[in-house]
Amino acid sequence: MNDSVRAGIGQIRLAQTYAAGMMGQRAAVPFRADELEARAAAIMSAEGFGYLRSAGMETTARANREALDAARLVPRMARDVGMRDLGIELFGRRLASPLLLAPIGVQELAHAEGDLATARAAASRGVPAIFSNQASVDMETCAAAMGDAPRWFQLYWTRSEALSESLVRRAEACGCEAIVVTLDTTMLGWRPVDLGHGFLPFLSGQGLAQYTGDPVFRAMLDKPPEEDVLAAAQLFSRIYSDPSLDWGRLKRIRDWTRLPVVLKGIQHPADARRAAEEGWDGIVVSDHGGRQVDGAVGSAAQLAACVEAVAGRIRVLFDSGIRGGADVAKALALGADAVLLGRPYIWGLAVDGEAGVAAVIDNVLGELDLTMGLIGCSSVAELGRDYLA
Repeated sequence: MNDSVRAGIGQIRLAQTYAAGMMGQRAAVPFRADELEARAAAIMSAEGFGYLRSAGMETTARANREALDAARLVPRMARDVGMRDLGIELFGRRLASPLLLAPIGVQELAHAEGDLATARAAASRGVPAIFSNQASVDMETCAAAMGDAPRWFQLYWTRSEALSESLVRRAEACGCEAIVVTLDTTMLGWRPVDLGHGFLPFLSGQGLAQYTGDPVFRAMLDKPPEEDVLAAAQLFSRIYSDPSLDWGRLKRIRDWTRLPVVLKGIQHPADARRAAEEGWDGIVVSDHGGRQVDGAVGSAAQLAACVEAVAGRIRVLFDSGIRGGADVAKALALGADAVLLGRPYIWGLAVDGEAGVAAVIDNVLGELDLTMGLIGCSSVAELGRDYLA
């Protein structure tokens, strides 16, 4: 992957695709984000697609796109961009690109192999996968499929701190290199699409693989979850997440792991500043893809202010609204160190399984590579506000 990025993954992707087209072969995975989503919608159940896309009245999802669209790139000419380097260093690991796969739960709604197919695709492209707390395949199985490829783990802080600790320790044991604590979902938001369908996958036992494979969770049950899925789902619904979580209690995770801890769901610069002052390793500027607070500000509109607030003390990642490589370039120019890709890869998973996820990664990185070259930027490290209007 490193060699292909340095050689110009965008040009390689173009050449391969056009050559296949000349031979009458059309790509299985659409290149346009809207067409990709529509293809996934046609394949998936209405309930499953609605759950993975559901975002209230979608005003925040639209704000995410509007904020990214408002950031305009300004190309610079006559610069040597014959070789582009997309690589970054993050928490001591040299990565081939600034892209990570965001944690997305209940991936079995998109494809039968779910998280396992995503993990294999991420490993094949050297892109870190962030295992979801609400996975359809447990972290140990996904980690085994990835070999020594980079992976992180997302934690929803449950009402049982013994369970939260167990999840974190399992993540470290299976080779995860960072813990991402999601702060913006201490309770589920109002999701009219799911309400209209009367559908919440966890209540039927979907998306609970991290729990049903956990010794602490299993010890809370009268019967193994394999014998009583309903009881496991009911227990999950009681302890899933803790709205009383505060900055003080967060510090307990430092007793559970030595891994870097990243706080996800930060939008206010005051929260970003506090995260830096308290010594957290990073933040993800995110609004959960617009799925939690309807009417919230678009994440890209807050990114620069959060970057300024941390003043280089901790790493800043970005999530929410990313649909292609040009969006990644904008987020990096606004000050992000790395970017999380979410819904597009899930739609790729629905359309073509593991190969679909890999194709989406290739397309996003291909567009990023070409965008960098076309705006006169030869490395991710150079991207900054000078490239924005």
